[in-house]
Amino acid sequence: MTATGTFGLSTEARNLQWLLGNLVEEVPGVRSVAVVSSDGLMLLSSDPATQQATTAAEGAGRPDGPRGSSADLATIVSGIGSLTIGAARLMDGGGVKQTMVAMEEGSVFVMSISDGSLLGVHATPDCDMSVVAYHMALFVGRAGHVLTPEVRSELRKSMESTQ
Repeated sequence: MTATGTFGLSTEARNLQWLLGNLVEEVPGVRSVAVVSSDGLMLLSSDPATQQATTAAEGAGRPDGPRGSSADLATIVSGIGSLTIGAARLMDGGGVKQTMVAMEEGSVFVMSISDGSLLGVHATPDCDMSVVAYHMALFVGRAGHVLTPEVRSELRKSMESTQ
């Protein structure tokens, strides 16, 4: 988890961190997860695959960089969210519930949270897409009512203090 530790955070913020950690640990094929506010700022992230790859790559002389980091995922999630919301407006399609991008080397899923925030997941190409979508829906259902303006502000400050 790249957010700060639980010290000083409210119960709601700690619960969201716990839910995010469970999403990553329990769903096979999940590489990284980010929760992004409606204005594009990262609120929560968990990026175990990138952390392991960075640790393994340090000995191989590979340069450390933002590619694949949770900050990149947050940017991608925000962009996909904006694009699909604009497309839905143009097509009179109503609210966007979920977007999925399948690539040769992985998938990106974006799901709306009730407050306008977005949950984004980067997964392996062999993941079971229905399992990923199901667990994302569980997270959204549990987190949607907890992600109040106060908790969003607290999570933003927590993320800023780690950068």
